[in-house]
This record gives sequence, C-alpha cells and structure tokens, in this order.
Amino acid sequence: MTVLLNGQVIGEGGELRTAAIRLRDGRIAAIADQLEAMPGEEVIDAAGRLVIPGLIDLHIHLREPGFEEKETIATGTRAAARGGYTTVACMPNTSPVTDSPEVVERILASNRESGSGVRLLPIAAITRGLSGDRLTDMAGLKEAGAFAVSDDGVGVQSPRMMKAAMREAARLELPLVAHCEEEDLLIPGACVHTGEFAEKHGLPGIPPEAESIHVGRDILLAEDTGVHYHVCHVSAESSVRLIREAKEWGQRVTAEVSPHHLLLCDTDIPGPDPAFKMNPPLRSKRDRAALLAALKDGTIDFIATDHAPHTAEEKKRPITEAPFGIVGLETAFPLLYTHLVLTGELTLAQLVDKMTRIPADRFGLPWGELKEGAQADIAVIDLEAERTIDPETFYSKGKNTPFAGWKVKGWPMMTLVDGRVIWREDGI
Repeated sequence: MTVLLNGQVIGEGGELRTAAIRLRDGRIAAIADQLEAMPGEEVIDAAGRLVIPGLIDLHIHLREPGFEEKETIATGTRAAARGGYTTVACMPNTSPVTDSPEVVERILASNRESGSGVRLLPIAAITRGLSGDRLTDMAGLKEAGAFAVSDDGVGVQSPRMMKAAMREAARLELPLVAHCEEEDLLIPGACVHTGEFAEKHGLPGIPPEAESIHVGRDILLAEDTGVHYHVCHVSAESSVRLIREAKEWGQRVTAEVSPHHLLLCDTDIPGPDPAFKMNPPLRSKRDRAALLAALKDGTIDFIATDHAPHTAEEKKRPITEAPFGIVGLETAFPLLYTHLVLTGELTLAQLVDKMTRIPADRFGLPWGELKEGAQADIAVIDLEAERTIDPETFYSKGKNTPFAGWKVKGWPMMTLVDGRVIWREDGI
C-alpha cells in the first residue's frame, strides 16, 4: 500500500484543495482531507504539488519496429512517463507496418520488456502496408490487441476503400482514426501552410482544404456506416466547421488537436527551419484561433501530442526535404499550462480534463479519473517549477522541437501507473 500526502487536487468546482490519497492493489482506495500512514505503508509527500490523473495521449509515434534510430518503444515510453503520461497509443507507420497480428504482438511484448511501466495501446493499419488499396485483417488485429485502426501518415485516398474500412471497423467496434489529407491537392515539396510564410520564402504550400475535404468526405461515410470516426491533429478552421456540424447532427465523431497547433501559427516560423515542419503544418492565426475556440466548446474533444521523433541528421536537411514531425511528450503539459492556463485561455481543470478524462471517455477507456475505486494512474505536477526547454535533456531520442529555449512552468515530478512509481524527478 502507498499513501500520497499533502497533494493539491482539483475539486468539483475547479478549485484546488489539499488532499491525501491511499493506493491499494493498483487502485485509489481513499481520497480524504487527511489520512494517517499505516504501518508498513509507503509514504509519498507531494509537498503541495498538483496531483492529477495520469495523462493520456492517443496519438504518438514510437518508430519501433524498423526505425529504432529515431525512437524505440523503451525510449519513447520513458519520455512519456517523464511527461506525466500513463497511457499512450502508438501509430502504425513502422517497418514492417503494424498491419498484422504478429507486429501488434511484437509491439506489446517490446513494451513489457522495456520496463517503462507506461500502458501502450497499439493502433493498427487500415490498409496493408498503408497502401490504401487492401484492407487489413481488422478482426485478427483486434484479437492481437489493437486498440483502433489508422493509416496515419497518409490519408486513405479512395472513398470506396474508406467506406469499406469503416463498415468493417464498425462491425468490430474498432475506432477508425483518420489522417485527413487529399494528395491530389499537394505539389512536390509541399512543406508548410499555403499562406504568408510560404509566399515570403517561396515554398510550396499545403492548403487547408487538403485536410478538410477528407474530413467532410469521411463524416458523410461515417454517418452511413455508424463507425466511431476520429479526426487526427485538426489544423484548419474549415475542418472545425465540419466537425461541429457533424456533432450537431448527433454523429459519433471525435477530434483531437496538438499542442503546437494551439500555440503556433505560420507567421511564428522564424525562417525555413525544419524544426517547424510538421504535417499538418502550422496554419494561419485565424485557424489557430478557431482551434482554441473549438477545444473550449468541445467541438475538438481532447489534446494529443502527435509525438514524432526524427534523427538530428534528418532534420538538418532543407525544409523541403526534411521529414515532417516534432516531439512533444516531455513538454506538452508545461507548454499548455504556461501558454493557455496562465494566460486565462483555459482553466487548469479544463486542461487536465482534455488530457485525461475526455480522451478516456471518448474511446471507452477505464482510466483518466482521480476518484475512489479508479485505477491508480497519477501524475504529480509542480506548477511553480520553471525551466527552459532543453532538447538535450530529453529522454526521447528525438530532439526535434520548435520550443527549444522556451521558459515554461508546470513540470511533472512523478508518475505512477497502477499505484506504482514508474518515474520520479531526482530528489523527489
């Protein structure tokens, strides 16, 4: 048994209050204003720090198998633990692609062997080899442990194939998680948003309608098939409008937004720097404002990092040639706390909800709450700790972030899964 003393928890009205939490058999046995430590019980002194449910990220890339020079399951899940995450879902653009039960089982085995303690949910491919032309054996993938299906990294280009995928996913009660991108609207070398920055630097752009055309198409297909349809990394105002309308119709549509799309737009890019290259790209100020408004009103359900590590050598290439993606597991909470909560855009309770309870609720997962009887997945956050983001200190192999040098507050200090400490800051 473990008792966590002197923590600050978020009350029903959003206020902070001091509380003690007893953990027993992997669950929260009691939450009270005060608790006395029992004989033989491990005592953790939170020392006035914030105690919240473990963070949940339903969109990350761990690169294993096949791209271990970028990241491994061990390094990525340890980075997750350091960021306060207790449950993460990894995308299938590996090598071999996560399109067979054998690869799903291999990923789960690798996570057990890693010893990180982070709960890993594999997302399997919609189509074999992410080719877009042949469906995977979704029933076999689910039986092996796949949590959802996605061709993330590429959009499924054929409406016929997407509708067939949705029908099968709906039959199996598997969420279908979509990377929305119409390739026919892209030109070679497209690397940033079609907007002010692209024009200034003479770079080929990615128009917002490349995303929203697929969003609209898929919403119509999802309405017919009844699948749980989830939109990855929403970036465009036009996509927000479509998702909002679908929800007003009562469709089973959910959506996520990444921290970088909430905090940056294309005019924040200092120059043709690959550290700012991600897909979808950083869009306009108007798009960014629409994303924040949608997150506030629930049109966008929750936040996911789209953690996408690459080697330093890859990211040193010219922006038109460098790979898309940035890392985010170790910096998401302090960045969002500093730039959304401390600025008054969100309350602390709202931010925590959108990183814990809501992703769990939307996908029917049994985690994400801090209450008696719940799974003892916990993050301890020091809201007063202020540090400068230094990629060289990351546990992740990936150092590719546009936030290097930013000074932020609200750093995770300890992470517990099933009541067991899986990571703690030195000296805590």
